[in-house]
Amino acid sequence: MEYNFKETEQKWRQFWEENQTYKTEVNHDKPKYYVLDMFPYPSGAGLHVGHPLGYIASDIIARYKRLKGFNVLHPMGFDSFGLPAEQYAIQTGQHPAITTEENIATYIRQLKQIGFSYDWSREVRTSDAKYYKWTQWIFMQLFKHYYDKDANKALSIASLVERFAVSGNKGINAVCDEDTSNFTAEEWNNMSEQEQQTILLKYRLTYPDESVVNWCPGLGTVLANDEIKDGVSERGGYPVEQKKMKQWAMRITAYADRLIDGLNEVDWSDALKEQQRNWIGRSTGASVKFKVDASTVQENAPAFIEVFTTRVDTIYGVSFMVIAPEHEYVPFLTTPAQKETVDEYVKWVASRTELDRMSEVKKVTGAFTGSYVINPFTEERVPIFLADYVLAGYGTGAVMGVPSGDQRDWNFATHFELPIIPILDAQKNIEEQADNTKEGKYINSGIINGMGYKEATATLTKWLEERGIGKGKIQYRLRNAVFSRQRYWGEPVPAYFKDGLPYLIEESDLPLELPVIDKYLPTETGEPPLGRAEGWKYKGEYEYELSTMPGWAGSSWYWYRYMDAQNEQEFASQEAINYWKAVDLYMGGSEHATGHLLYSRFWNKFLKDLGLVPEEEFAKKLINQGMIQGRSNFVYRVKSSVGEGKNPVFVSYGLKEQYETTPIHTDVNIVSNEVLDIQAFKKWRADFENAEFILEDGKYICGVEVEKMSKSKYNVVNPDVLVDKVGADTLRLYEMFLGPLEQAKPWNTNGIDGSFRFIKKVWRLFYDDLGNYKVKDEAPTPAELKVLHTCIKKVEEDLERYSFNTVVSTLMICVNDLGSLKCTSKAILQELVILMSPYTPHIAEELWVLLGNEAGTISYATFPKFNASLLVEANFDYPISINGKVRANISFPTDAIPADIEAGVLAHEVVQKWLDGKAPKKVIVVPKRIVNVVL
Repeated sequence: MEYNFKETEQKWRQFWEENQTYKTEVNHDKPKYYVLDMFPYPSGAGLHVGHPLGYIASDIIARYKRLKGFNVLHPMGFDSFGLPAEQYAIQTGQHPAITTEENIATYIRQLKQIGFSYDWSREVRTSDAKYYKWTQWIFMQLFKHYYDKDANKALSIASLVERFAVSGNKGINAVCDEDTSNFTAEEWNNMSEQEQQTILLKYRLTYPDESVVNWCPGLGTVLANDEIKDGVSERGGYPVEQKKMKQWAMRITAYADRLIDGLNEVDWSDALKEQQRNWIGRSTGASVKFKVDASTVQENAPAFIEVFTTRVDTIYGVSFMVIAPEHEYVPFLTTPAQKETVDEYVKWVASRTELDRMSEVKKVTGAFTGSYVINPFTEERVPIFLADYVLAGYGTGAVMGVPSGDQRDWNFATHFELPIIPILDAQKNIEEQADNTKEGKYINSGIINGMGYKEATATLTKWLEERGIGKGKIQYRLRNAVFSRQRYWGEPVPAYFKDGLPYLIEESDLPLELPVIDKYLPTETGEPPLGRAEGWKYKGEYEYELSTMPGWAGSSWYWYRYMDAQNEQEFASQEAINYWKAVDLYMGGSEHATGHLLYSRFWNKFLKDLGLVPEEEFAKKLINQGMIQGRSNFVYRVKSSVGEGKNPVFVSYGLKEQYETTPIHTDVNIVSNEVLDIQAFKKWRADFENAEFILEDGKYICGVEVEKMSKSKYNVVNPDVLVDKVGADTLRLYEMFLGPLEQAKPWNTNGIDGSFRFIKKVWRLFYDDLGNYKVKDEAPTPAELKVLHTCIKKVEEDLERYSFNTVVSTLMICVNDLGSLKCTSKAILQELVILMSPYTPHIAEELWVLLGNEAGTISYATFPKFNASLLVEANFDYPISINGKVRANISFPTDAIPADIEAGVLAHEVVQKWLDGKAPKKVIVVPKRIVNVVL
């Protein structure tokens, strides 16, 4: 009786849905385990075989933990706001919600047919107003709070106002804008509401700010650095330019230290944690104010330019200063003689992305402003340049150039023929390259001549602080996060403007839903699409914020909504949050190493400050699954067969060197083991309908290359096709068997047959060739128990260390060995079915019922308990060596003492024959190894 996987899998998927097998409730009688996938954006293309890799792994762990007695939360939802649906809406006029709904339906169908044990009653969608109501609510809390450095947490703006009314901002140690001025209580109390609200914006954790952004006119929105490649948008390939815009920002910098320190608390890969540390970029150094030489600058020029440096010890080696081309000081520092050069350079830099500017190391560019600053230590004039490697948003937007100690500065100084001043006697070959050593004694360095690094740094910092022109400081590369998109399909910001200042709408008015608009483009006057909404004003009077929230808003807290997805009173109940706490296992792609994970950790820490969540870090364990790469197939068209009236001729791979050919990607779904289905190929494209083929051994063999999965390369394998062909259990097994989860690996459908054969082999343990059920209630043999418990031990050990591929090998060995032993014992096979169930849930459910168990109960069965004693052999077969040659094998109990073994050996008939009535000279017993008899 053949295993009917189609019928079986459909039957159990329907059973799980009808019986809500995986529905999870709070249960204090069991330990909890929360396993979470980074939820997907539902694209129109649906899933390809690379997408389920992480989902299968997390589902295996979810099923395994249930068997181990845990109450498992394993939810799924959709990050459903985003650009693709909106681009489609712009092109077709169809509302993005319609496209999104259709795409989600496809995803859900595909996910369900692969047999994931999700609790679908907890599904969330970021574009659902019932969900984004709480995203808006969290935004409002951020607006209502500031970060107090003394408390080292967020506190309410209301408490800050109370302190201002009593003592002004004296003694307030808070994260705020650099240009926040001091004021007394009397001055505060005499301010107008508008003046007070303007001051408070300098403290709030979210606030409108003017910043330089990556503006993409073609997409009509701001893009993050990772959404741009080679100066154009990754989606659509539209040009991107640098532009100053008024945008909402989030003061993530307030949490910089906690974001770095918290990495010590989580079990994430070292590579991922290092990426986050580098992105935050904590540096210890000093800020220094360089006085601007007033003799060359324009009116209203700054009196000082402040820089941050991690090497204040090198300040005597400064030979130039560089400021960002987009810096607000540029117009005031540019002399008339340099204006044309500066304007051209500023325009050129505006066409480049921040990523381009940061990554360019070979090409030196810049422009002299014509102005100078004064080095506070040497009192010498230092020329001010513009250069694209300095960004206005990083630090102060200005850096001091020390060419002898920094290679980038050395390149710049060499290019512009500026002095390169040696500052340490240990520096070598600085006429050829920079030497950033901290060794040796300082030279050409005034008050620190002869000192070492530590003494010099302390001396210079003290000197600056005494004169009020500098101080020791910790600086971060991390910048406040832009929190705006000039698009329609996103969360509306729950704020309106009165007299040019932002105010929050009432919480009772949440959710603020997206209004209906006529089309999804910016207005003719350049406003975001929401500017098209007629009469869309708060209380009919005040203008709403017209930008929507960025893509990361809804994904920065979603794991809490899963805990209590239907709650209409709060984002999740305290009971649910305090029960589920943090995510125990988070599975997702490494492309989210900085963006999503940093913002999520930031919001989580903020919610903890408010006492709403108990954990500082939201995900204890994080695994990045590797990418499954595409395996492209090629056909080879003979070049002479191209042209009007000619039928295309394709030559098989092994013969292509005999012809001049052009390789052409072909659909991998019509290729099996590199053999092309010629008839399917002819139907695939109309222009190939009359194609002719030069075969080898009667077959057309295709070429192969490993590339990224892409529709344009025709190497996308749809899981629907494989589930229909070999079943979901086979797909699950095979994806895990491809190799270690974290490693990238090429997809090769050719190997899936082995997994399919394994499923059939498992079925044959239960049925004979005539279709008779052969499992019996009989005592297992020691050999069968040994095979089973060897498997139990290895499966448990490997799952605990997330070695998914080796478990498949172990199960295959176990099934082969039980087949060889002709095992029919129910006691053995029932345990085997439980071991297999996390990987192959459909066949496991079917076999579980065949064994006499209640339908659906295998998901909550008990994981088999390993018994080490069953792996211990009762007897050991000793090789008996007589004068160096093995003459016999004699079995003794494994606990037999050497004296008894010796007596048994000497009494054995084979040994007696060799002794021939004589006593041996020596008998050497090596326990559990060998017995040597010396005649």
